[in-house]
Amino acid sequence: MFANLFTTIVEDPSALLHNPVLLLMTAFQIWMLIDAIRREEWMWAVCIFFFWVFSAFMYYMYVYRASMPLNSPTFEMPGAGIRRRIKHLQDQIHHLDKAHHHSQLADVYFSQGKLKEAEAEYLLALERDGEDMETRAHYGQCLLRLKRPQEALPILEKVCAENPRHEYGQTKMMYAETLGALGRKDEAIQTWREVLEHHTYAQAQVSLAELLIEKGEKETARQALQQVIADAGHGPAFQRKREKGWVKKARSLLRSAQ
Repeated sequence: MFANLFTTIVEDPSALLHNPVLLLMTAFQIWMLIDAIRREEWMWAVCIFFFWVFSAFMYYMYVYRASMPLNSPTFEMPGAGIRRRIKHLQDQIHHLDKAHHHSQLADVYFSQGKLKEAEAEYLLALERDGEDMETRAHYGQCLLRLKRPQEALPILEKVCAENPRHEYGQTKMMYAETLGALGRKDEAIQTWREVLEHHTYAQAQVSLAELLIEKGEKETARQALQQVIADAGHGPAFQRKREKGWVKKARSLLRSAQ
């Protein structure tokens, strides 16, 4: 059992050094335990923790390996794939210096939360191609996350005027969020409603409800929040994970809307 193994290691840490097989088995079990926790596979995590390497091996075969794309490496240090992607794009920029390479690198930095680095790369991309809609939209989102909504507004507004459904309504949601951040609440409400005419994003429903509560339209807000909660758990796994925080916020807002 992992619990017994942990006790043994605590009592005699040198046991790992004297037994390479035990060291490898322990490392493998810890690796699988961490992966199970990250995937929120709680039953597997419990089995891996309380039982010997057999549970970790079964998890590896039936969960970890099954979720890997074909021809992918069997093991990577955390972040290795992203670092490899960054290095590849930096090499492309060094040799070719194309706008889309800067834009893609900016997207990677943005996903990491490195907003200043992302902003710099978006600007370099726009210097080379100022008309690329995707780069402009992502640059506007970056400015919003940098808490510079006044600068983000005209950029996102122009993209939404050119293509109201850009990136399946994601850009319009950022535009609505920007309007709200600037205190233009009525325009934000209208924009969130336009998003919901074509999509059922929990973020849009919760954000709209929040503004409606501020205006005193609690009944309409309650309906939107109840819809979010009712829909929770019925979508695909990636959607449930992505909207988990919004469902939690919906439950909290629903209490305040009573």
